[in-house]
Amino acid sequence: MIVIESLTKRYGSATAVDAVSMVIERNSLTVIVGTSGSGKSTLLRMINRLVEPTSGRVLIEGRDTESEPGHTLRRRIGYVIQGHGLFPHRTVAENVATVPRLLKWEEARIRARTEQLLAALQLDPALYSEKYPHQLSGGQQQRVGVARALAAEPAVLLMDEPFGALDPIIREKAQDDLLDIQRKFGTTIVLVTHDIDEAFRLGDRVAVMSEGRLLQYDRPEVLVTRPADSIVARMTGSAERAMRLLSLTTAGEAALPLASDGGKEDAPVVRASASLREVLSELLWRGSEIATIVDENGTPCGRLTVAAILARGRPS
Repeated sequence: MIVIESLTKRYGSATAVDAVSMVIERNSLTVIVGTSGSGKSTLLRMINRLVEPTSGRVLIEGRDTESEPGHTLRRRIGYVIQGHGLFPHRTVAENVATVPRLLKWEEARIRARTEQLLAALQLDPALYSEKYPHQLSGGQQQRVGVARALAAEPAVLLMDEPFGALDPIIREKAQDDLLDIQRKFGTTIVLVTHDIDEAFRLGDRVAVMSEGRLLQYDRPEVLVTRPADSIVARMTGSAERAMRLLSLTTAGEAALPLASDGGKEDAPVVRASASLREVLSELLWRGSEIATIVDENGTPCGRLTVAAILARGRPS
């Protein structure tokens, strides 16, 4: 758990972060979103003390981060930046091994951890370990950057606009990889972005910042349905609220019970993990009123109708 208490950063007379307090739960993915100059990156960097706070404090698992030298703290907190920041003269394996070697891990342990992470990020160690960054695509470089940040088994991973330089298709895949990694390793992740759609897609909870202040910190559906003020409402897209609500709920979560006769045989089949927005698009495209929901094994587990989906899109 990360506890941020009245964290403030001033540069002369200018306040970059103004008395921010928030609690980030263990094994969660928290997103900090805001426009340029909102203080979101400064707040993130105060967690690992790349930026020293003017006042306030950060506790990680109850321990004040000021209780140890900054360089020691940063070795146990993963950190990923936009553009990956890989060492160009080092191979993929050498990049991933950077922090474990600083921590003097045994080589066998380093090799095993490197192979585990590359495999988890769909980079076959046999094919990619000896490659150099310039031999990889942008998406592959970003995945190696994430592997390097996770190499020393940190409990916390900080990510500052990690996908900002990727094209939309690669960016979506990178987001999927991150969600998968978070599920596999249970790492507490704090990610900064200016993209509200990315924030809602990734975040268990989302912190909205403006001019150094924390305006609201809550689950995505609460931000959409009950914005704290006009700034949050504008940032979360009040005009698109219904579609955002549908994007935040999966078909499996909203599925109605299967009909006793098993349902219509010609009904479109959609995955339980698909969002209601995706299901509605499929139904409208197919001209159908009802869809059959299947689990990851392809077994029917429910149904959805256009009417039921539209009802879920109405803010309460």
